[in-house]
Amino acid sequence: MVSKTAVGIAAGIAGTLVLGYCIYFDRKRRSDPLFRQKLKQRREKKNKENKNTTVSDSSATLQLPNLKDPESVQKFFLAQVQAGEELLSQGDLTAGTDCLCYAVAICGQPEHLLQVLQQTLPPNVFDMLVHKLPSVSQKLSAMITTDGAPTPPAPAAIVEVEDDLE
Repeated sequence: MVSKTAVGIAAGIAGTLVLGYCIYFDRKRRSDPLFRQKLKQRREKKNKENKNTTVSDSSATLQLPNLKDPESVQKFFLAQVQAGEELLSQGDLTAGTDCLCYAVAICGQPEHLLQVLQQTLPPNVFDMLVHKLPSVSQKLSAMITTDGAPTPPAPAAIVEVEDDLE
């Protein structure tokens, strides 16, 4: 029989060895002359990828969801709102308002969303959004009709809301 003391000592020694192993290889990694260079390259690559995905989110190659699938429409809506918020926070007002326009256009309740956006966005950004809504709605309608899917009712509602806001 092995006593509790022996098991405790063995666990302590094993823990110490694991900790020593981690410390040894961390020092070895950090003392490598190419470590900082590799780290910088990885960060630059990651930043480039993030910028590319942000640019592709706001570009004209917009992937429309299946309008008959509420889950894909919801994912598209949330992705557009998130991309719009990120772009606005980065200072890219044009692309940010485009993303938010697509979110409003696909939204089931555009009036409510516009009220929320009016309260949260600065007045100049909200005005830009309201002025872009008709053109973005037309683009979205054209994209939907070229895909062979029926035109959703949201763009028509947006034009009415836009008239009410001005």
